[in-house]
Amino acid sequence: MKSALSVLTVVAAIIGIWYLACIPMNMHEAVQQAERAGAEVTPAKAIDRLQMGGIALALKNPGLVGGAFGQERPRLPSPEQVAAELWKTTGAMAANGRAFSKRSLIFHGWITLSATLLGFVFGTGLGILLAVGIVHSRAMDMSVMPWAIASQTIPILALAPMIIVVLNSVGLQGLIPKAIISAYLSFFPVVVGMVKGLRAPDAMQLDLMRTYNATRAQTFWKLRLPASMPYLFASLKIGISASLIGAIVGELPTGAVRGLGARMLTGSYYGQTIQIWSALFAAAILAAVLVGLIGLIQRLTLKRMGIQA
Repeated sequence: MKSALSVLTVVAAIIGIWYLACIPMNMHEAVQQAERAGAEVTPAKAIDRLQMGGIALALKNPGLVGGAFGQERPRLPSPEQVAAELWKTTGAMAANGRAFSKRSLIFHGWITLSATLLGFVFGTGLGILLAVGIVHSRAMDMSVMPWAIASQTIPILALAPMIIVVLNSVGLQGLIPKAIISAYLSFFPVVVGMVKGLRAPDAMQLDLMRTYNATRAQTFWKLRLPASMPYLFASLKIGISASLIGAIVGELPTGAVRGLGARMLTGSYYGQTIQIWSALFAAAILAAVLVGLIGLIQRLTLKRMGIQA
C-alpha cells in the first residue's frame, strides 16, 4: 500500500504540474480566441500581448484561464486531451474492429515493435558475443572495448540517416535499417553489463574451479554465466528501451508513413500536438510493458537458478 500510495502521489503531482504548465503555454491562444469572440482582453493590442509572457498574460486575464485547456491545436495539450486521443486511437478502434487501421496507434505501435524486437535480438546477441570475447581475450579487451565506448559518442540523429542511405543503396529497406539502428543503441548496455557480470566471480571462486581441473568452457558455463545473470537482465532492461528509441529514430529520416515515429512526424507537419503527445505516451507505455516483461522473465529465471532477484 505504501508503494502504491507513493506512486499515486508522484503521478498526481506530475499531472498537477502538467495542468499548471498548460496555462502559460496556451494562454496567448486563449486570449486571442476570446478577443475574436468579442471579449475584453488586457492588453488590448496584440503586439503588447506578444511581448508578455504566458504567466503575466494569465495574471492580467484571470477570467480567461479556462480557455488554456481544451484547445484544438494547443502548444501543450492537457492530460485529458491526450488520454482521449489515446483511447480514440486504441481502445475505441479495437472495439470497432479497426485495431489495425492506419489511424490506429495499435497498428503503428506494432510496426515500431517489430523493428524494436528484431534490433533488440541482434543487439543482445552481438553484445553477449563481444562480452564473452572481451573477458576471455586480452587483445579484444584492449581493442574492442574502447571502440564500443567510442561508438556511443556519435549522435544517433546524425548516424541514422547515413545508415539508412547506405542500406538503401544496397537494396535493404523497410524493417532491416530500423532494426540495425535499434541494435546499435541496444548492444552497448549489454556489452558493459555482461562484461561486468562475467568478471563478477572473485579470485577464490576461480581458483576453486582450477582445483577441480575445470576447463575454460566449464568455468564459463558453471561459474561465470550464472554469476552474470543479474547483470545481464539489468542491461536488457536498458537495452530494450534503447532499442525502442532506435526504432522510432529510424522512422524519422525515412519519410515513413507507419510506426510511432512516423506518427509523431506527421503530427509535427500539421501542427497536431495532441497526436504527437499521444504517440509519445504510446511509446512510453510500450517501453514500460517491454521492461516489465523482461523483469518477469528475470524473476522466473533467477528463481529457477536459485538466485535471489
